[in-house]
Amino acid sequence: MRLTTCPLDCFDGCSIVVGENLKLKGNKAHPITQGYLCHHLNHYHQFERIEEPRYLGQSISMDEALKILVEKLQGHAPSKTLYFKGSGNLGVMQSASKRFFAEHHAILASGSLCDEAGDVGICEGRGANLALSPLHVKEAEVVILWGRNPSVTNSHMLPSLKGKTLIVIDPVKIELANHAALHFSIKPKGDLFLALALAKALLHVNKEDKAFLQERTLNFEAFREFLEGFSQEELLLKADVSTSQIEQFLELIHGKKVCILAGVGVQKYRFGHSVLRSIDALGALLGLFGKEGCGVGYLSNSGFGFYAPFKVKAQTEPLPIVDFSKFELVFIQGGNPLSQMPSTLNVREGIEKASCVVYFGLHENETSQKAHLVIPACSFLEKEDVKLSYGHPFIGRMPKLVESKMGVSEYALTQTLLKAFGYTPLEEEKTIIEVVIDSNGVQKEGFLISKSYEDLPYAKGFYTPSGRFEFLESFEEEPLMDEGFYLISAKQNRSLNSQFITDDYLYVPKSLGLEQEDRVLLSSAYGSCEYAVMPCEELRDDCLLLYSGAKNGNVLTPHLMSQKGECAVYQEVKVRLDKKK
Repeated sequence: MRLTTCPLDCFDGCSIVVGENLKLKGNKAHPITQGYLCHHLNHYHQFERIEEPRYLGQSISMDEALKILVEKLQGHAPSKTLYFKGSGNLGVMQSASKRFFAEHHAILASGSLCDEAGDVGICEGRGANLALSPLHVKEAEVVILWGRNPSVTNSHMLPSLKGKTLIVIDPVKIELANHAALHFSIKPKGDLFLALALAKALLHVNKEDKAFLQERTLNFEAFREFLEGFSQEELLLKADVSTSQIEQFLELIHGKKVCILAGVGVQKYRFGHSVLRSIDALGALLGLFGKEGCGVGYLSNSGFGFYAPFKVKAQTEPLPIVDFSKFELVFIQGGNPLSQMPSTLNVREGIEKASCVVYFGLHENETSQKAHLVIPACSFLEKEDVKLSYGHPFIGRMPKLVESKMGVSEYALTQTLLKAFGYTPLEEEKTIIEVVIDSNGVQKEGFLISKSYEDLPYAKGFYTPSGRFEFLESFEEEPLMDEGFYLISAKQNRSLNSQFITDDYLYVPKSLGLEQEDRVLLSSAYGSCEYAVMPCEELRDDCLLLYSGAKNGNVLTPHLMSQKGECAVYQEVKVRLDKKK
């Protein structure tokens, strides 16, 4: 039996049994995977790959492609060279190429399109961002899904939700809300205010965990004073929830083991770090940390405690707002900025000014179609790697199972570039991987896990300088002043951002009276685009929804980033809708 691990950007990090003809099946023996895979992996071999390198639209050999890449790098100043890496593959070895570009003194795009704002907020309060795995959630009695839809983004969490009291907090009535005891159809950007309203209500009825607050937190009294600066009416109005819903929430969680599972949607705003700090503050008031069946989970820092072989010092530009027009050579790896970056018109204009755009990846997309030089990558079955999951503590080996007939690995490409420029080569691939695993891995019940999870997360203390949980005491709100609809982006189960099968409909509330396939024009301060609509009962009347990866969706999103964390803020915008005649 041959085993490997899914490389995709997902909580689950599935363990895969690879059979004849590279058929992929879920590993029944793995505690998380439990024998089944998602739609993407079940159909993995059906998605077309880039089969050969090309330059200026003409097919070339891999040797020719690498030669041209070296020549282009030699012909452009490092200060005018940008390295842009996406997260299409989350294996550790995917970052090997960063080593060359740092040594070459190129500019590296830093930050995230996904979760960095929330991660910063969690680390400010806890000192480190550890995962809440399905095995931990399984022991809960109440699970709060806060801007997170496990049916789509975390299917291997679903077995752990069976028999639980569910509370759903989401502007969209996701399918799991139909089975929930309570659904807050919250106003977008209202998550922080709901968390503070719940905290105030908890303190008002004297239900906080006093022992936890005294023994394990640093600045609780300052937080209490901070809360007193808000009226409950003001907070409820900003979140668009009722007093009766708050009371029902407190009744449902009273005396129960509670897990809060937060998704990235809650922090797609300028003050995203403060949103996670406020949700964490509610968790701390309830004493949820370091206890069985309790906790607050987000996308964790998968590399926490592990040796980072490709951590480099380099000059950087913030990825969400990087100005491509400043660079003459742009190297894009495993990403699709022409679809997935905010403010597409700015991105397109900048990329078109570059004299050489290199795309290094597995599948065709909007960016590869515009690139001058295209270099196909190896699939995860064709190279050595290791996966550290952000949704559970298990370490997944990814051995090379077959030779690639069309691609080159990140490691091999990096070694080629290091040699061509006379830089120090990397160590042997397998040596790097074993050093990473040995740095924080341990065998437990027949599986490799992170040592950071030998005990319950935070059971022995927090990772802050004080060793205690630290509450937020302020935040900076930037209200959305424009008239119009909130524009929500969400994942859907047949795509992963712009990969695989995308859904290009604009979902609208039925109250607008539009019919399926009606054409509308959406406009924001950043651009406009046309869509066919799909009426939807699950939306608030002030919201529109585009699934991540929808064609031209980011024409509408802002050229801004989070206050902290260098993170994209897709939902920091309102849009106007006009029906086409």
